[in-house]
Amino acid sequence: MKNLYGLAATGMAASLLVAQPTLAATSSSGSKTVEIAGKALSITLPLVAGGITLMKHDRVGSAQLVVETLLTVGTAYGLKSIVREQRPDGSDYHSFPSETTALSASGSSFLWGRYGWQYGLPAFAVTQFVSYSRVQAKQHHWYDTLASSALAAGYGFILTTPFEKRYHIQTSMEPAPDGAMVQMSYRW
Repeated sequence: MKNLYGLAATGMAASLLVAQPTLAATSSSGSKTVEIAGKALSITLPLVAGGITLMKHDRVGSAQLVVETLLTVGTAYGLKSIVREQRPDGSDYHSFPSETTALSASGSSFLWGRYGWQYGLPAFAVTQFVSYSRVQAKQHHWYDTLASSALAAGYGFILTTPFEKRYHIQTSMEPAPDGAMVQMSYRW
C-alpha cells in the first residue's frame, strides 16, 4: 500500500511540474491556478489508475481502464459535437458535457469498481475538485460536469469487474450464536 501512495504522489507531483510554467505565469489569479490544477489532475488520475493496475500485475484491469476511458471521453466528445450548449463565459457552444471531467471521472469510477472504495473514494474527491475547477473557470455548468461523471459511472458499472486475487480464494466470516463461522472457498 505504501508503494501505491508513492506512485500517486509521484504522478501528481509530475503533473504539477508540467503545469508549473503556466502556474508561475498566472499566479496573480487564483482562479486560473485552480483551473490549471484541475486540468493537471484530470490527466494524472487515469495515469495513476493505470500505474496501480501495473503494480498489481492486473492486465485485465489495464484493458478495462483503457476501454472505459476511451468510451467515456469519446462519448463526451461526441455529445459535445451534437449538443449546442453555450459555455458560461460565452466563448463557444461546446459546454455540454465536460471532457476534462469525463477523463478524470473515468479513472475514479474504474478505481472504485475494480479495487473498492479504498481506492475509489480519494479518486472521487479528485474528480470533484476537477468538476469544481471547470465550473469555477466558467468553462462548464454544474450539470455538464455531472453528466460527464454519470457517463463514466455508467461505463464503469458495465465494463469494470471487481479485482480478484490471483488464486481465486474467497473468505468470509459470519457471526454465530456461540462465536463465528469462517468460510473459505476456491473457485476453479
